[in-house]
Amino acid sequence: MRQGVTELIADRMDTMPAGERRAAQTLIASYPVIGLKTVAEFSQSAGVSSPTILRFVSRLGFQNYAEFQAALQDELAAQFQSPASRAGLQQPSRRGKVPATVEATLENIHETFRHVSEKQVADIVALLAQANADVFLIGGRFTDPVARYMAAHLTIIRPNVLHLAGQESNWRDRLIDMGKRDVLLIFDIRRYQESLLRFAEKAHHRGVHIVLFTDQWLSPIARFARHVVACRTAVPSPWDSSASLFVIAETLIGELTRLLETESARRIGEMEDLR
Repeated sequence: MRQGVTELIADRMDTMPAGERRAAQTLIASYPVIGLKTVAEFSQSAGVSSPTILRFVSRLGFQNYAEFQAALQDELAAQFQSPASRAGLQQPSRRGKVPATVEATLENIHETFRHVSEKQVADIVALLAQANADVFLIGGRFTDPVARYMAAHLTIIRPNVLHLAGQESNWRDRLIDMGKRDVLLIFDIRRYQESLLRFAEKAHHRGVHIVLFTDQWLSPIARFARHVVACRTAVPSPWDSSASLFVIAETLIGELTRLLETESARRIGEMEDLR
């Protein structure tokens, strides 16, 4: 699978001048729609000049703006694919003893971590380590097990961790307990869940720090997120794979455990004594 536009941005963001960085941030916040507009409309939304937009597109490796838009259109089509629409696609033949899905999953994990920087991991871990913050986790129809899995570990490492389960009305009731010190981890991959978008918007308006774990096509929740972790999820199957999301979650769990080594060891010891 070729690199997505968001992955190209992640690879080059540190080398971009301020204007191009604003263009990149504007695109991610309204992905991919703003990039499908004219150069003039894109530049106006980003608050930069039209030549800056064209330099940004060139830095991503595109020959021209039309080629850039064609890539975004392909990604937009991929966003709306469902398991039913992918069921009829030709599947690659099995090579040796390893099924193609396994090979694709391993490549997804490798590619995901190639585009996630050490700084981003450290920044997210620092958010999760704040002693005065409550941490909330939630996911979609197929990604909520990742949120629940991560919450089970975080609960051992630090206090005040809550997995938001059940009906949407139950999530909204929890908003009253969320504030500017708190962190909300959301897992959302295609086809993106409208209820999660509504919830994220309300949490954003309350000043909550949102960390989004999504796919390379970006959930619309990205516009409200402080951190966006784009994971590879596509495999030769009607179903997307959440393996890279699990590995990202486990990486953050491990890094947080190391950062809070004394506190986490004390909590683990006390929990063992209580059993």
